[in-house]
Amino acid sequence: MRLVIARCQVDYAGRLTAHLPMATRLLLVKSDGSVSVHSDDRAYKPLNWMSPPCWLIEDGKLWIVENKQGEKLVISIEEIYHDHAQELGAEPGLQKDGVEAHLQELLAEHIKTLGDGYTLVRREFPTAIGPVDIMARDSEGGSVAVEIKRRGEIDGVEQLTRYLELLNRDPLLAPVQGVFAAQLIKPQARTLAEDRGIRCLTLDYDALRGIESDEFRLF
Repeated sequence: MRLVIARCQVDYAGRLTAHLPMATRLLLVKSDGSVSVHSDDRAYKPLNWMSPPCWLIEDGKLWIVENKQGEKLVISIEEIYHDHAQELGAEPGLQKDGVEAHLQELLAEHIKTLGDGYTLVRREFPTAIGPVDIMARDSEGGSVAVEIKRRGEIDGVEQLTRYLELLNRDPLLAPVQGVFAAQLIKPQARTLAEDRGIRCLTLDYDALRGIESDEFRLF
């Protein structure tokens, strides 16, 4: 991984155009080929980025990042304050909460919980920024990305939003719809998800395990 702190401006040209005026930013170049531009806010979310497969050409203080679709991220550097490369080694992967991991397994097994006609593509669908819990297709063949949490909060919605932004750049997948699934979804998270066009789904862990609920039963 290479970390560069530089005063730069950034221009993106592709299916749309975007411009970031000159300012001090963090440029993150990962071993998978991705390049992302970060400011000192917005938490983990970059201002702009190019996902692999892509390639970086450095011509002095001009960086040109281009993908196979011909989209370009042009970074014009005025001054570099810090430039450091570090080998991180093999990534052991995220160790998920046991219930959360089991929910993923059960939902994949019973994918029609999402709706009639849904089919499973795969669990842990890989992306440049981490695996999507479940990738599925709806009854019309459309791509659906599912993020699963035991407790659905705003951070989970932000995580799924980030995946969707990336996945929708892939013409083989787009348009990709999102489903935020959890045993309990907090009202603020539900409001944010629905505002972004993400469907919320409350999961019944016992029902998925095939255990009939005994709530409201006398025996």
